[in-house]
Amino acid sequence: MAAFEGKLRVQGDVDPPISVEIDLDDERMRISAGEVEIGEWGLEELRISAMLDGFHVRVAGEEMILDVEDDGRFALDLGLKTAPPPLRRRMAALLRERSDTGDIELS
Repeated sequence: MAAFEGKLRVQGDVDPPISVEIDLDDERMRISAGEVEIGEWGLEELRISAMLDGFHVRVAGEEMILDVEDDGRFALDLGLKTAPPPLRRRMAALLRERSDTGDIELS
């Protein structure tokens, strides 16, 4: 399971973002703030888009925005294929780094 640190805000909410930890595996995403679990969902339940202001996560009619510290690795772990150009560059650099160390095989 991969763990990421980030900030979460709800689309349209004026409150400041909260610090969260995001646990991600092949099938599920769990978001918590300290000892409080915000939610846990199957990845098939989520619609995630990488945008300039963060990852827009839509679930059950709600939209939250995650600003993830290691956004390139987060996007790769999610299997995202599209992203804004700055994020795509970070993703490409990680893929090159992984292929240089033998962590993944590029086809």
